[in-house]
Amino acid sequence: MFRNIFMLLLFQISITATAQQDAWIYLTDKPNVASSLANPITILTQKAIDRKQHHNIAIDERDVPVNETYIADLKTQTGITVMAKSKWFNAVHVRGTEAAISALDVLTYVDSIDFADNSLNSGSREFHVQDKYDNFEQQVVFNYGDTQNQVEMINADNLHVDDFTGEGITIAVMDSGFPNVNTMGAFQRLRDNGDLLDGYDFVTRNADVYANTASSHGTRVLSDMAGYIQDQFVGTAPDASYYLFLTEDVSSENPVEESYWVEAAERADSLGVDMINTSLGYRVFDNSNYDYTPADMNGQVAFISKGASIAVEKGILVVVSAGNAGATTWQTVGAPADSPDVLSVGAVDANGNYVAFSSQGGAAQVGYQKPDVVARGGASYVVDQNNNITQNNGTSFSSPILCGGIASLWQAIPYASPTEVMDYVRQSASQYNAPDDLLGHGIPDLDVAKDIALSLDENLRPEFTMYPNPVADELYIQFPEDDINAELNIYNQLGQRILNTNVTNTFNTVDVSFMAPGLFILELNSEGISKTYKLIKK
Repeated sequence: MFRNIFMLLLFQISITATAQQDAWIYLTDKPNVASSLANPITILTQKAIDRKQHHNIAIDERDVPVNETYIADLKTQTGITVMAKSKWFNAVHVRGTEAAISALDVLTYVDSIDFADNSLNSGSREFHVQDKYDNFEQQVVFNYGDTQNQVEMINADNLHVDDFTGEGITIAVMDSGFPNVNTMGAFQRLRDNGDLLDGYDFVTRNADVYANTASSHGTRVLSDMAGYIQDQFVGTAPDASYYLFLTEDVSSENPVEESYWVEAAERADSLGVDMINTSLGYRVFDNSNYDYTPADMNGQVAFISKGASIAVEKGILVVVSAGNAGATTWQTVGAPADSPDVLSVGAVDANGNYVAFSSQGGAAQVGYQKPDVVARGGASYVVDQNNNITQNNGTSFSSPILCGGIASLWQAIPYASPTEVMDYVRQSASQYNAPDDLLGHGIPDLDVAKDIALSLDENLRPEFTMYPNPVADELYIQFPEDDINAELNIYNQLGQRILNTNVTNTFNTVDVSFMAPGLFILELNSEGISKTYKLIKK
């Protein structure tokens, strides 16, 4: 008997010694920080630099990439595999035995090690939390078909009527799979308009984001923003631009997916993305030692939640599904919906009533309300990977429905900061003055949010607008009262200017009948203000 117990203990010790662990390795420094910050175009795209300047967001050391020499050396270390990296945290996600990971501490460039299994850490995960630096002519009429209820519930349709359909807003979608987005009919309009920008599969390290067909969740999520089937289905931001990033590995549940998400958010930031929608959430893992608890959902424990907070600090508006744990013993929101800096979206049904699966606010969110707001997530209409309109339940869909609506709102108030936009959305919601843990601040009215913004800041008022778009023969330009003249340029997709003229309040009609059908860029310059628009010629 004693021998059997002894052998069992030896077996358990052997398993423990060889079991694969996940950990974040925090590095000491970065290369060429001063020169990179002095020449930000070497580390960021011009669109990213412009977005940061637009919102007065500082470019700092966190924008500088991780030292690739350190990563190359880590890859040579025995017993570990490099899984992901994060410039914001100056960290690398590794997998290996506890002993092999712990041995990395002797490397001169390793600052600290944080195991996903918190019992292996001498301190708290919170050690690495970073401090905070602290009415127009009607132009567009859609027949929404099946999506009418979910669009009208948040009053995004009134924004669409005023030609605010997400044009000029770039959204990164972090999800688990986007099969057929590059071919199916529901995204034909998106592709034709040049708004399906790029993608990447961070799980398999594959530039072909459509090749991974293990899940169609991302395709369905995207449809609620960008989908368009004439007279049958219209997303809430059909004219926004989209990057697609696959960060969720559906074959397992592991903290490395949080690291993939942060990597994708960093890439989104460097590309100048305005918004992130993520219909993902993390609570428990295949290895129960990695599990979070409801008490951890305070925005300061989960790696992904801390990363989402940095994304907001960098000037990105992050919209997150609250989670589907409302009817479980867990009950509260998951990560990254627990971050106080993101807009977490719960779910209601077609009648605006709370649905039992929608995750609720909890005791861990001290001083802030979760969810922030709600939208339709009960029997939401989506387009599946086979181009069929169907219905799905989940906050996975209330999040993109609202995210797209907010993109259309932000187009109408382009000078608002991300945090201001989120605040206007909360203020417009149905129970803003009496929020609760089920509906948060309630159902937003995005047209009211626009009016709130315009009433507070005249700088948010649009300078001019154009209609109709798509256009056949004559294009009309509408001016604010104080503008009297503007230079108008139209460029083709090769960047060649094909029209240059002046327009005024009196002479505001432009003949475009000579133009061939296709996509063009229209530029308006007036008294130091320059605006560009995508123009579609029928």
